Amino acid sequence: MQAAWLLGALVVPQLLGFSHGVWGAQREREGGCASPQEEEREREALMLKHLQEALGLLARRGDENPEGNPGGKGAWATEKDGQGEEGEEEPTTTPYFSPSPSPTSEDTFTYILGRLAGLDAGLHQVHVRLHALDTRVAELSRGLRQLREVAGDTRDALQALKEAQSRSEREHGRLEGCLKGVRLGHKCFLLSRDFEAQAAAQARCVARGGSLAQPADRQQMEVLTRHLRTALAPYNWPVWLGVHDRRAEGLYLFENGQRVSFFAWHRAPSPEPGARPSAAPHPLSPNQPNGGALENCVAQASDDGSWWDHDCERRLYYVCEFPF
Repeated sequence: MQAAWLLGALVVPQLLGFSHGVWGAQREREGGCASPQEEEREREALMLKHLQEALGLLARRGDENPEGNPGGKGAWATEKDGQGEEGEEEPTTTPYFSPSPSPTSEDTFTYILGRLAGLDAGLHQVHVRLHALDTRVAELSRGLRQLREVAGDTRDALQALKEAQSRSEREHGRLEGCLKGVRLGHKCFLLSRDFEAQAAAQARCVARGGSLAQPADRQQMEVLTRHLRTALAPYNWPVWLGVHDRRAEGLYLFENGQRVSFFAWHRAPSPEPGARPSAAPHPLSPNQPNGGALENCVAQASDDGSWWDHDCERRLYYVCEFPF
């Protein structure tokens, strides 16, 4: 038994190295490639096989000499016995190592099935992740659709708020025009001391719920003249009215499209009694209108209420009228 253990201690390391070399040579001859786990399992199986063969050899030798050497000698001869048997060389037994078995077609088929099973498991994981991704995309699409609906509702609410604000500003402007301005019948006039072009002035009057002043008769003209003279005295300022001939030269219309039937154009002062009449126009106050196609908008003088034509882009005070 001691000899078996001694032989195992000497042979096992050699078997390990030999099995590794045989396995590597075998794999190189076959030209195959395997994973490290498979190589480790096959090396362990080969080592176990060689160890079993070595232990079986020792068992057979023990059966041939079950009682050991005569005279109480052990498995190995003593030095004295070695000297007594000079000239006789003890034969050594070389262990026989069987070559590693080559993989059969069944092993190859099993390996391929294992790889296919691994690929199938990987594809299953990919399908699971794709399903999760599709679910997430569907949730995001549903959330985006809800956000668009909310954005649409918000735009509608904002539009309604703007319309309400516009109505409120128009109502506020109308009330302010009738409270701070002058009222005549169903109209109220209010002077604005902001300098604007004629179109911009009209837009601001409309935003406040009115329009540029449109005096339709002499009574309205006189009320408007007193309002401007009181507000701007002792100065004389031109103030925009809602009268123009932009559509056709000489065809004067109100801002609402109606044709003007009452005019209060400025006229040059007549010569003093006894003075000779002059054919040349007055240099400072010529007869109006005199601007032709260059002056298509009408402004009213704040001192005497006369009408003057001006360039529509000139920035002047303006007077709005509001319905009462």
